[in-house]
Amino acid sequence: MSYEAVIGLEVHAQMRTDSKIFCGCSTEFGAGPNSQTCPVCIGMPGVLPVLNRRALEFAIRTGLATNCGISRHSRFARKNYFYPDLPKGYQISQYELPICEHGWIEIDAEGGKKRVGITRIHMEEDAGKNIHEEKGPYSFVDLNRTGVPLMEIVSEPDMSTPAEAAEYMKKLRTILRYLGVCDGNMEQGSLRCDANVSVRPVGQKELGVKVEVKNINSFKFVERALAYEIKRQLKAVEDGTPIVQETRLWDSDKEFTASMRSKEEAHDYRYFPDPDLVPLAVPEKWIEEIRASLPELPDARRERFIGEHGLSEQDASMLTEERAMADWFEDAVKAGAAPKAAANWIMTELLKLLNQDGKSIEESPLKPAQLAGMLKLVDEGTISGKIAKTVFSEMYSSGKDADAIVKEKGLVQISDTGELEKAVDEVIASSPDEVARFKGGDQKLMGFFVGQIMKATKGKANPKLVNELLRKKLG
Repeated sequence: MSYEAVIGLEVHAQMRTDSKIFCGCSTEFGAGPNSQTCPVCIGMPGVLPVLNRRALEFAIRTGLATNCGISRHSRFARKNYFYPDLPKGYQISQYELPICEHGWIEIDAEGGKKRVGITRIHMEEDAGKNIHEEKGPYSFVDLNRTGVPLMEIVSEPDMSTPAEAAEYMKKLRTILRYLGVCDGNMEQGSLRCDANVSVRPVGQKELGVKVEVKNINSFKFVERALAYEIKRQLKAVEDGTPIVQETRLWDSDKEFTASMRSKEEAHDYRYFPDPDLVPLAVPEKWIEEIRASLPELPDARRERFIGEHGLSEQDASMLTEERAMADWFEDAVKAGAAPKAAANWIMTELLKLLNQDGKSIEESPLKPAQLAGMLKLVDEGTISGKIAKTVFSEMYSSGKDADAIVKEKGLVQISDTGELEKAVDEVIASSPDEVARFKGGDQKLMGFFVGQIMKATKGKANPKLVNELLRKKLG
């Protein structure tokens, strides 16, 4: 019997607010343990939470960008469970009435586009962090993260392969970063993923026994964890071993999942409306104001780059993966750069140098207008494409404009026919064997002659004129 996997993801996105969701404590990452806490977020008796309006706005922005319906009325609930990093003994979350429901995003899947449904997006507070001493019998609790605002984005079980799940995560991260609501830093834990996975016979409508896999903190591990878990479940089916509904932990070092605990149901958490927080009533006017403020989203921007700038789908997809890169590209085009040339230089030379330095495009010492200025010199024939690489590298390291670098280093392209003709004659005279082979039909040797002339002129020769002169003299 053939089996298929069924995958749904629960993504926790930390919202980029300056303060926590129910108090004024900072959300900045990396502060000293327990230095960003107050009586509200550590659950002292008698304190009252107050909702961060910015967090609500970010949740609505995300819902609108993912085609969700925005609930005019929603409320918070208490999710009750005990864990050392949860000082109140409950987590404030949303249950029956979430802020966003019934949305979708589109991903690239094998065979074409695929729509993945979003069941709900709800707000909640984060828990703290347990730190376990490796060599001693002690564990420590850091409550800085307690109360940091989260969105939990719950997908429908619409994915069937690990690759689709990874693509969904990437697409969702891109959208969140475009919106500015989450930095998407998986290493720091601001974007985390739990996966629900089951297997069933192909064609069967009923879902199999669901297993939750936790501790997935990179796109690579999304694929690897799911691939392992699917393989484990298929083997259990083949062996006749019952699959248990449970939560399993992904060990990224040993690359396997291990049983963590039995899977809780909603009633195990004893949800009930939080009596300290009033129900939310979101005005339609505010929702429409937020909708009007949304940026151009990645899919729309990619299609525009293809139609307006004549880019290939692959180049447009790469340039729109990050909003900052798409902005950089468009600024270069506005400064006069030809779109295709700008795209090529950004995706090859600029990204190579930024990656070497561990910098993002926002930190680039080279500005869009400088790239446009350099490309203008290439178009005018002032410098060759080969010299342009030298100029580009110098612009990046020094911050100087292309004009200044070309003048300082004497890099102006040689377009004087008399001077080039002399260089061509010298190369032809010193290469009699190659000349004979070329005239005998070995046309590939044209590249040899051009290379020799470029070498003799230190890369300054106008390649178009060089080719014309060579063909004229070699016949």
